[in-house]
Amino acid sequence: MTIHEAIEARHSVRAYKEQPLADGAVKALAEKIAELNRVGQLHIQLIQNEPRAFLGTLAKYGKFRGVQNYIVMAGRRAADLDERVGYYGEHLVLLAQALGLNTCWVGLSYSKVPGTYALDEGEKIACYIAIGHGATQGCGHRIQTVEQVSNASDTTPQWFRRGVEAALLAPTAVNQQKFFFEYAGMADGHHWVLAKKGFSLIGYAQMDLGIAKYHFEIGAGKDNFEWK
Repeated sequence: MTIHEAIEARHSVRAYKEQPLADGAVKALAEKIAELNRVGQLHIQLIQNEPRAFLGTLAKYGKFRGVQNYIVMAGRRAADLDERVGYYGEHLVLLAQALGLNTCWVGLSYSKVPGTYALDEGEKIACYIAIGHGATQGCGHRIQTVEQVSNASDTTPQWFRRGVEAALLAPTAVNQQKFFFEYAGMADGHHWVLAKKGFSLIGYAQMDLGIAKYHFEIGAGKDNFEWK
């Protein structure tokens, strides 16, 4: 499965089979986590065969079932932590999809089980990502149009529209899609794109923006532009 196919195939899954992660998948995830922790300055951790984090009232309210594996998305407190968590966490979500696994970003519907993760001084947990073999493959949801979330037009490059289309397939909290991509023209030999988060009453807009930016880069082709 290519990264573009993973974007198309990925849907949030909340119910999982009692099936352990294959050794090959664990190895691939561990290698990617080590890389992302280094480049993203994060403290991501893969937790396996541990069901307690998704057995509480919040998990039941969130309709999670059978979650025994999850990724702890953590890092040092900083103004841009949520955006980095979203951007680099989505690398893992799409890798998992390519490995034949399913995932779901989880903002509130989990319990922090002492002894299952480690935090260094000044660090915090931003969210969890449930991961495993889904009971289903999930389903798509209604999305906004390209014109609603960008300034794409007949005069903007085609790669820009492709980027926005990929961003619209990105997971966001309660499918809120509170982001906007602006083609900002060309200067110094580069095409420039501005990504902005919108206002959200439920939060997570900065994290959602990080996720959407990674999708945009895949759809648009990272070599075609620079972030403004």
